[in-house]
Amino acid sequence: MTPQTTSLPTATAVLFVCLGNICRSPQAEGIFRHLATQAGLSAHFDIDSAGTAAYHTGELADARTRRASEAHGIALPHRARQFMVADFDRFDHILAMDRANMRDILALARSDADRAKVRLLRSHDPLAEVDSVPDPYYGVGDGFEQVFQICQAACQGLFWKLRPVT
Repeated sequence: MTPQTTSLPTATAVLFVCLGNICRSPQAEGIFRHLATQAGLSAHFDIDSAGTAAYHTGELADARTRRASEAHGIALPHRARQFMVADFDRFDHILAMDRANMRDILALARSDADRAKVRLLRSHDPLAEVDSVPDPYYGVGDGFEQVFQICQAACQGLFWKLRPVT
């Protein structure tokens, strides 16, 4: 009798993308990572974020973004990086924060398979009235908290869709 081999499930790779990778996408990354951790499913996901521009490469998330996330118990240790063509090979799902980011990502796609991986994050929030996550960078007031709430709703929908069923 030969021993049965059990293959480990492959991690689902999820990438969140905004312009500079210091506000919206690291916040979505942190929220999604928190959801996976809370559900005991961290090992089932490869989670990251990137920006379509290299303005802030190597920097931590904006302090206002970190404060909004930390108020909800979520740390954001991510360092900004630019989206690369190789990300199409690594990630199963690429979530753009707005149509401009989506257009920039799709401009780098090499095939229909690459393009099929790209969606707007808010497409996973059934209650969203608009399709983009607003950029709070130049805003004032509680824009970062509003973006947190928007990302949380969309990430919960995405997590519900991608979570492994046990």
